Amino acid sequence: MTPTAGDCATTSPPDDGSPARPPGAAGLDRRPDRAVWTRIGVVRGAPLDMLAARIGSRHYAPHAHDEYAIGVCTDGREVMRYRGERHFTGPGGLVLLEPGETHTGGPADAGGFAYRALYPSAALLSEDAAATPHFPDAFVHDEDLARELWRTHRALAQADDPLEAETRLLELLRVLVHRHAERGVRDDAVPAARTPSTAARIADAVATRLADQLTAPPTLAELAAGLGLSRYQLVRAFRDDRGMPPYAWLAQHRVARARTLLDTGHRPADAATLAGFADQAHLTRWFRRVLGVTPGAYRNSVQDSARRAARG
Repeated sequence: MTPTAGDCATTSPPDDGSPARPPGAAGLDRRPDRAVWTRIGVVRGAPLDMLAARIGSRHYAPHAHDEYAIGVCTDGREVMRYRGERHFTGPGGLVLLEPGETHTGGPADAGGFAYRALYPSAALLSEDAAATPHFPDAFVHDEDLARELWRTHRALAQADDPLEAETRLLELLRVLVHRHAERGVRDDAVPAARTPSTAARIADAVATRLADQLTAPPTLAELAAGLGLSRYQLVRAFRDDRGMPPYAWLAQHRVARARTLLDTGHRPADAATLAGFADQAHLTRWFRRVLGVTPGAYRNSVQDSARRAARG
């Protein structure tokens, strides 16, 4: 495993993105915001992304991840909007978000907060399970596991002993699933899902059309007319199902597209154009609102990881 990092900040010197102390240690670091994105080259055949961040006042826009998002608050308190409710978490608290779950995030208090997060794929998380894990509670208090997540995150980022770091990761995920995932049947044995709601059908149709017309999206009036709705009905149904209005979903989808382009070597300016953003500055604003880092920092992390993995 080979770690690489890209970061964005204002004036503070480079560091690992959050205080060098375990969850619950006293004293929040007051330096400016910093987010460090790290990609581990190979974990059981696939890359693993990680984030370490210290946030003073900035809030993440509503967004979702293709992977699980497993995080621990290391200082201060975070507030997240999730499934229509506000949730607070502090040191010792774990956040367990499943792929596709819309959420926000930001400081709950004036002092800000710091956190670390892993983004394992469904395949990695279910490797030792009979089914893809489902976490019925996205916010749990588990001080022992929170400390182990902090230690594992640091071990993966530092890579002093790659074998130890990978072992820690797999054991962490095994215990996490054992303690907090819902026991269920295998994925291929799950009965067909119930009929989607009207809001879900509307949201699916809107999202499909927006994705198909990424660089020249239709207006709300055009979308509504195609579904026989008013603009107000369309926006309300979409928000009820996706947790965000259509324009925010489109921006997030463009970020995901830009991320894929950056993964394959495109420059941020080119990725911005191909993903439908007005310019690189527009991409950068949304990239930071969704992923916490700039496109350039993210691209550097991905490219460094690929180069080091190729060397061996």
